[in-house]
Amino acid sequence: MTSAVPTAAGAAHPGGSLTMCGPDFPFPYDTYLAHPAGLGQVPARHHGTEVAVIGGGLSGIVTAYELMKMGLRPVVYEADRIGGRLRTERLPGAPEDVVAEMGAMRFPPSSTAFWHYAHRVGLDTRAFPNPLSAATPSTVVDLKGESHYATGLDDLPEVYREVARAWGETLESVEHTRMQKAIRERDVATQKEIWNRLVAGLDDQTFYGFLCASPGFSSFRKREIFGQVGFGTGGWDTDFPNSILEILRVTYTGADDDHLSIVGGVDRLPLRLWEDAPDKLVHWAQGTSLASLHGDGPRPAVTALRRTAAGGRPSGNVTVTDASGSTRTYPAAVFTAQSWMMLSQIDCDDDLLPIDHWTAIERTHYMESSKLFVPVDRAFWRDRDPVTGRDVMSMTLTDRMTRGTYLLEGEDPDGPAAICLSYTWCDDSLKWLPLSPNERLEVMLASLGKIYPGVDVRKHITGDPVTVSWEDEPYFMGAFKANLPGHYRYQRRLFTHFHQEDLAERHRGLFLAGDDVSWTAGWAEGAVQTALNAVWGVMHHFEGATDAANPGPGDRFEELAPVALPED
Repeated sequence: MTSAVPTAAGAAHPGGSLTMCGPDFPFPYDTYLAHPAGLGQVPARHHGTEVAVIGGGLSGIVTAYELMKMGLRPVVYEADRIGGRLRTERLPGAPEDVVAEMGAMRFPPSSTAFWHYAHRVGLDTRAFPNPLSAATPSTVVDLKGESHYATGLDDLPEVYREVARAWGETLESVEHTRMQKAIRERDVATQKEIWNRLVAGLDDQTFYGFLCASPGFSSFRKREIFGQVGFGTGGWDTDFPNSILEILRVTYTGADDDHLSIVGGVDRLPLRLWEDAPDKLVHWAQGTSLASLHGDGPRPAVTALRRTAAGGRPSGNVTVTDASGSTRTYPAAVFTAQSWMMLSQIDCDDDLLPIDHWTAIERTHYMESSKLFVPVDRAFWRDRDPVTGRDVMSMTLTDRMTRGTYLLEGEDPDGPAAICLSYTWCDDSLKWLPLSPNERLEVMLASLGKIYPGVDVRKHITGDPVTVSWEDEPYFMGAFKANLPGHYRYQRRLFTHFHQEDLAERHRGLFLAGDDVSWTAGWAEGAVQTALNAVWGVMHHFEGATDAANPGPGDRFEELAPVALPED
């Protein structure tokens, strides 16, 4: 049931696989990581120099890990726990491979930079039980009080197949097959030819407006079904107000399909990187790890960020004050936490960033998201109904309050298991916000009871519910970024911030990273890619360079830079 993590097949065999390296900035992060020359080096005089890394999520840990390998000394600040939204909760009585993933829980093979690090620390994977996928024994689609049982798309009524065909035809209207071929072949010219034209034409278009303009979705009923059920990960309606460009980035790169989960919990990735001693590193003694450089662990939450004047003029130095009252000044810093933290939780100098970048942060739009898990005694959903011969319970998509219910099993088919009773977004997530965990549980059981009237889910529950509402988490204030129409220019400013040649000297030396700076927010791959951008930026800031045989994202910036839309 488990397997090794997927390798970056597209890196070894261009044309072989989709990757999330594109289309806005089609830099091959996977081949950059795999190259024996490494990511670059800094002059020896800078070895041992401290660099602040603010945020201990995946982006921060990858940033710190790679800076350490270059001979710099990352100083990680983390307000909560290492991992950020790679947050895994262990369930009482459950085996090690049955966990509650409160944040990221499914990862496409096209996340090739992410899988580079997962392979490094020896993680195993399991197919994730998405609706109608081969890993899911059965799926129930329950809309408007009517339920349909399916083991595949062909088991659903014809209207669902019509919706699936309409979606495929709609994607072809934006050259989906041609773009995917270009991504597989690392054909940068074709990617940019298609994408730059679409950015200019669709930046002002919502996902819903794009659907309405498609002949296949002229029917409101089809749009409604697609919104509530979708195909691949489930319903799309919570994304309807977002920019259609956000959706195309996901579908072009295959991020919406063939998902894998991490056996034992995805938080193992940042935690193992924290402890990992790289095979090749500069300056530091063999066996050095981020853990060994940090003694008692990361420094606490950052409370203030300041630019520090030197010799009467502003410099690139960044002074960091943390919750312990300690203040340290660094010649460079990388900010990887949710960018809204700089508006409300951290006292920031206006001069940390140019005004246009502050505007982009102000305009950031986050999606709300909530989940609730319960441990259960066994995978009882595989029991057969004696009358119908069907599974007594299935992965469930519904317009009821639960919206998405996922059934999670371990290696032992008769051992303890877990249910994600509800996975919701945006307005649906806000409906849960005032309720306690047990109140949420009662509403969820009531909803599922109407779909499965003969199934007593409650009698199988073996522990308290575990829940999260990311919009209520003080160090997150939302699940992840999703651009609204007209936000492309803001996103471009934040993503390209690592390339600081055009910035005033006083604005250099602080680098933004994290998945909300990436083009693919909500996917761990974006966190890794922006971390690698920031590593290149810090290296360049310290007058370092990449090997000529392995140019970095900044070295190829002019060639690959996201298209710049007019500002007037």
